[in-house]
Amino acid sequence: MGFVQLIDCKTSDVDQLNRLMDNWAEATQGKRTATHSIVGQDRSDSTHVVEIVEFPSYEEAMKNSHLPETDRIFQEIVAACDEMPTFTDLDVVRDEQLNKSVVQRFFDVVVNGGNLDAADELCTAGYREHDPALSSYDIDLAQAKLENGEIMAAFNPTLTLDSVIAEGDLVSCRITYEGRHTGTFQGLEPTGRAVTGTGHATFRLRNGEIDESWWNWDDLGLMRQLGVVEG
Repeated sequence: MGFVQLIDCKTSDVDQLNRLMDNWAEATQGKRTATHSIVGQDRSDSTHVVEIVEFPSYEEAMKNSHLPETDRIFQEIVAACDEMPTFTDLDVVRDEQLNKSVVQRFFDVVVNGGNLDAADELCTAGYREHDPALSSYDIDLAQAKLENGEIMAAFNPTLTLDSVIAEGDLVSCRITYEGRHTGTFQGLEPTGRAVTGTGHATFRLRNGEIDESWWNWDDLGLMRQLGVVEG
């Protein structure tokens, strides 16, 4: 079970608190068991700072707290605070990574479901797509729907997400696809050949919508399967 610790501080010197946290990260490099840390400042009270630290488990958090570097930095943090920090220990009972679910829905509905218009709801109005396989490396949503629609019509592909990693506002996917060349593709008449391949895509989300994406595919492998390039 995952574990999260909330450290609640009151300080008139937020910059010093940030410096101490940087010092702790540097001093415990290669030793700490924390996997993620977020620091937030109260909008209504600039002296109120909360750090959220994530661990794989409570036991790993305890290993982290017993590091001599952690104890030393903690004493310095206490000195930098206006009052004694408070701690809240939380066992994680639900962890929803919402950006990943938006990307999953994009693949399920838009790509595998063939509903290109659903992208209008999942993407921002200013969406930009970057894919060297398309007519330009920087196209808007309307052009992306047009060009990707032609590819989908040519191959009727099914995409599988082999792995999905989220960090901050970015979601990165490792992809496998399979399909059959039954429509015209880049001037090439249908060959009827089955095709498979791999690719990667990274999405940047803003306010729960996809704002930008970067794609890379094994285009050479595809051309070989279609008989355009000798392999």
